[in-house]
Amino acid sequence: MADKKEWFENEAFWQNYGPIMFDSQRWAEAPTVADDICKIAGLSKGARILDAGCGPGRISLELALRGLDVTGVDIIQSELDAAKESAEDELADIQYIKADLRTYTAEKKFDAAVNLYTSFGYCATIEEDFQILKHISAAVKDDGWFILESTSRETAILYYTPGEWFERADMTVLTQFTVEGAWEGLRSKWILIGKNGERIEHEFVQRLYSAVELKRMILAAGFKSAEIYGDFDFSLYNEKARTMVIVARK
Repeated sequence: MADKKEWFENEAFWQNYGPIMFDSQRWAEAPTVADDICKIAGLSKGARILDAGCGPGRISLELALRGLDVTGVDIIQSELDAAKESAEDELADIQYIKADLRTYTAEKKFDAAVNLYTSFGYCATIEEDFQILKHISAAVKDDGWFILESTSRETAILYYTPGEWFERADMTVLTQFTVEGAWEGLRSKWILIGKNGERIEHEFVQRLYSAVELKRMILAAGFKSAEIYGDFDFSLYNEKARTMVIVARK
């Protein structure tokens, strides 16, 4: 693993950009996503589930409210603190662990694991991305499930825009997007402008995998099967796909 600290390990980034990325719309859709996860993996009360890259606990909380035994793992302490606060407010019993998914080793096996909302593809190397998949696979019991939802190369092309601007969390947000290489990555530049004119900028690149490439990586990581869909409702992964959802079985 590279010694260089990655941008996603930076607490200040998430303090500034967390409220922008996890806005009210994202929280509002969480119950539906949690229902879909339970349906896909056939999860009932007491089932153990790993939220790999849980962030502020959007999905972890909803899964716990459905009676699941939830463990959330993230590398950012401030996000975990926010997740714990939300869980306490709802009297939800959730275990949150500060850990790097590139090296995380689970103490117990899970019935299912999820990695959602485009939380994959930001490591410096493909090998590090693969390490995340291998550690998730090792955490899932035989016959268990893994659900990954992310922007793929195909959906990045399908919905590409050079940029936009909008108001959110009392900030004016300007975004600029450019393609890296032969659609190998998508460079995103986010500029936040406060009401008093203060300005924050950040640039990052998400590595873009085709759905088939990512399916092969997931199988190589130890899963027996992996199916590709265009949403959580098992819709086709075609020109009408809303996103990329891969449903894998250990």
